[in-house]
Amino acid sequence: MKKLIFLLLLQLVGLQGFAHEGGHGAPTKVWELANGNTTITADFIKKVGEIVYLTNENHEILVYDITDFKAEEQHYILDKSKWINQKNSVQEKQSFFRLNTTALFIFLGILVLLFSAYRFKKKAKGFFWAYSLLALLLITIGCKTKTATNSFKMAANNVSFLESIFGVFDKVNTRHDAEYFYIESDGIPEHEMMTGITSWQQQVPINHDYTGANAWAIPLQPELAENPLSTKDNFMKGAIAIAANGIPIFNPLNNRGEDANVIGELDKWGGHCGRADDYHYHLPPIHLQSKVGATQPIAYALDGFPVYGETKQQLDENLGRFTSDSTYQYHAVQEYPYLIAAMKGKVTLNPRTQAPENEIMPQAKTKGVRPDLRPLRGAEIIGFKNTAPNKYRLTYKIDTLTHIINYGWDANGYYDYEFVNPDGTSTKSRYERK
Repeated sequence: MKKLIFLLLLQLVGLQGFAHEGGHGAPTKVWELANGNTTITADFIKKVGEIVYLTNENHEILVYDITDFKAEEQHYILDKSKWINQKNSVQEKQSFFRLNTTALFIFLGILVLLFSAYRFKKKAKGFFWAYSLLALLLITIGCKTKTATNSFKMAANNVSFLESIFGVFDKVNTRHDAEYFYIESDGIPEHEMMTGITSWQQQVPINHDYTGANAWAIPLQPELAENPLSTKDNFMKGAIAIAANGIPIFNPLNNRGEDANVIGELDKWGGHCGRADDYHYHLPPIHLQSKVGATQPIAYALDGFPVYGETKQQLDENLGRFTSDSTYQYHAVQEYPYLIAAMKGKVTLNPRTQAPENEIMPQAKTKGVRPDLRPLRGAEIIGFKNTAPNKYRLTYKIDTLTHIINYGWDANGYYDYEFVNPDGTSTKSRYERK
């Protein structure tokens, strides 16, 4: 009886080892591409639409269009995909009887170990060690099964490539450590700002110290999230991405859940100022493509994945897609949600915030110098000029009357504001950044 139990358990272990095509070891299938000169060794994962997902020996995800393969490979993919869909359909119908393979093998391992310790340790040490090794094997298989469910590793961000993107802009500095790539800037873009805003809270852009410990941080090794967080229900506080020019990109929805673009809060560049007079985008800054290049990313999300401009490629529900080099990238679209419908990568949330006004950590902080103001009804910003180093002039209209704000700052941290009325009279105020 003891030998029978032992043999049955060994048979169960053997079945598990050969349950999947290729097991969990090296890929077993060699694929031939349509160009006739390239082969790939990888295992099939799934087919979604016309996109085929494979995994190589490093557990990296490879993404191809089905037309990239030879005709016989395409037939194999279609047959395999059909078989998987049928299996999944049967499993869903029988989900009540489904077992957790990971838990089962670990449980059996512990059970065998306890049984051998109780039954054989003193009287039959040979059986004790045999059963103990079997128990260890069962537990190991259970752990590997658990690991395999989330073992796909995305390609790491290339530091040199990141430096080339953010290095296009003179006002941006970068550095990195083993975990993050850091972007430093003063929060002031090189382009004009504020013109075109029709729903304005009387904020004007000033510099912010996004350097040192307050720099923006992009993970060097992005990881796929098991459950991507929707930007419709999250991240209405703080940035979700950093543009290539060092300017943060916020959720397209404001903190009231409104499309900031639709209600006139944004300038012609897709940005505006927050209550700390901090300039940021709410739309993907596609205009940066003229600087970084049409095929280069215009930003990086705080989960570590790049943001590109518009594309004709099919996008998933997160407004992104996998690429052929084991990476994932977001793309801009013209309508809401504009970019990053859901955060595909893992992010850490600030525990002091709650959805929908939660924020991603680490998050650079802003610090205003004057009291935040409220919307000025009927105002339309019609002009914005950089009149001298660290000096600006903002012009707005209410009805037919023109108003001007002249403002700027000096090296000692003093900020001066002059509010010029339509009749030429003005009032001045000064603030010190502490």
